[in-house]
Amino acid sequence: MDVMGDKATLFETGRFVQPSSREDTETPDETGELADEAAEELRQRLAAEAGDVEAMSVLGAMLLRRGDLDGAEPHLRAATAAGDRAAANNLGVLLHQRGYAEEAAGWWRIAAVAGSAAAAHALGRHHRERGDEPAAEYWLRQSAEQGHTLGAYALADLLEHRGDAAAEQWMRVAAERGHREAAYRLARALDRKPARETDGDNGVQAAEEAEQWYRQAAARGHRRAALHLGSILERRGELKEAGRWYLTSAKDGEARAACALGFLLRDAGDTENAAVWWLRAAQDGDGNAANALGALHAERGETQTAERWYRAAMDAGDVNGAYNLGLLCAEQGRTTQAEQWYRRAAYAGHREAANALAILLLQGGDETGAEPWFSKAAEAGSVDAAFNLGILHAGRGEEKAALRWYERAAAAGHTEAALQVGIARLRDGDEQEAERHLRCAAGGGSAEAAYRLATVLDARRPPEPAHELGEPVHRRSECEEWYERAASQGHRRAQVRVGMLAAARGDVVEAARWYREAAEAGSRNGAFNLGLLLAREGSEPEAAVWWTRAADAGHGRAALRLALVYARRGELAEGQRWADRAVSLGPDSVTERAARLRDALRQELSA
Repeated sequence: MDVMGDKATLFETGRFVQPSSREDTETPDETGELADEAAEELRQRLAAEAGDVEAMSVLGAMLLRRGDLDGAEPHLRAATAAGDRAAANNLGVLLHQRGYAEEAAGWWRIAAVAGSAAAAHALGRHHRERGDEPAAEYWLRQSAEQGHTLGAYALADLLEHRGDAAAEQWMRVAAERGHREAAYRLARALDRKPARETDGDNGVQAAEEAEQWYRQAAARGHRRAALHLGSILERRGELKEAGRWYLTSAKDGEARAACALGFLLRDAGDTENAAVWWLRAAQDGDGNAANALGALHAERGETQTAERWYRAAMDAGDVNGAYNLGLLCAEQGRTTQAEQWYRRAAYAGHREAANALAILLLQGGDETGAEPWFSKAAEAGSVDAAFNLGILHAGRGEEKAALRWYERAAAAGHTEAALQVGIARLRDGDEQEAERHLRCAAGGGSAEAAYRLATVLDARRPPEPAHELGEPVHRRSECEEWYERAASQGHRRAQVRVGMLAAARGDVVEAARWYREAAEAGSRNGAFNLGLLLAREGSEPEAAVWWTRAADAGHGRAALRLALVYARRGELAEGQRWADRAVSLGPDSVTERAARLRDALRQELSA
């Protein structure tokens, strides 16, 4: 028997056929194509009627592809009986479509034994559907080893399901032969490799290879691959190309890509088009997009529309919808409803909702009810909740427990927690550890941390070296930089300190600027020092104004200065009044001097 080669192969689904004798390289005119197909069918039919086995096989495949099962079956059976393995394979496909799976498998087996890779693939799929994995693997391997792309992919899928490391090899084979789903899954596998397998150069190489396979699958129309490729490019800052791939994926119906494209447009300032894509994604069931629409309408003050979209997000299974509803209600003062939504999200595992619920309960005086929710949120990874637990324990005087939670939050990058740890370590005398945490907090933008770090560095700063002629040489130190950073952020004590440093080096204008900023922000030391500076410059009346402000805020030395000013002016009663105030304010050295001045003024008044 003369065994012929495959004249028809399965489509990508593995359940349909097409002639292998022709590959279209361009889309022909539809009318011309139909005429060509009709002419080809007539030619094959005449040849089949003349007994040409190959023509019987090809004609059967053509009719099968068109869905004419009744017309295809006699030709395929005749060609199969004559030993055509492609006909046997396609006869199996036909019988499978009719629902005769076992008979189909019998013909596939005949074709596979005769060397048909397509039939081996179909037979392997048949056995896997029935749970016979050993038989499935045997036939899929036969197909894959003969170079059948779908066989390689199906074998890889089976091995991956079993956790077999050889899955990647066959997935790679299928991907290299142009199978887009294999390319996508290979990229995903490379993405998901454990960190221990992708350290250093290996990690970079795996990421680059994953991107290459995403790109190949996306170029072949795989919408999820286009989504992942867009995400990679966005993280790398290549926003224009990322947007193109998101757009490609979104147009193919990928809701997550439409959502991501919306965020990209929003970040570029195009909220109108962002809303269009979010709407499209939300209507396709994307909860994240519904949340984004809710936030957009909330920003515009359209609270009813925002609430509707948050509810849509929640209905889509996105727990952020309930959390956002809680936030919306809280902003409107609807505390009861806010608590209900926070609870719903918190019970679903939303850690920030648990933290928000705890804050709401704490504000209502329910500390006992708040603490478990803070703990739940913190254990789930909420940095804010860990910090809040620290505050809770510190308020009870439980310093050790507070420090543990502060340290946990600080380790996760919480600026205020790092400041609290730094303060605690300073209190314990661990200056090195304190400095480390204060640097973290100051680097994170905490003005208080910057000031405290500056004081630590200032305390260990050596004296200024003297110039060879005896004049001090000023070198800008690190502590001054931290003082200035804190001062520029509005820290009043830092502003006073920067002013003092400026005055020490003779920069009166700079000193006055910083003193004035501190004083106007309510610093009594700033007001007092500004008064001293003005008095030295001969502006005693203005100096008295600032000393009055400082004394009214409880500054004893400012009150003493005012007593002296009024005594010199001959306003003894006013001088005595400020001297009395200085005595009461202190400190001790001021109290002593003010008492002597008061007594002297009293004697003068009674004389």
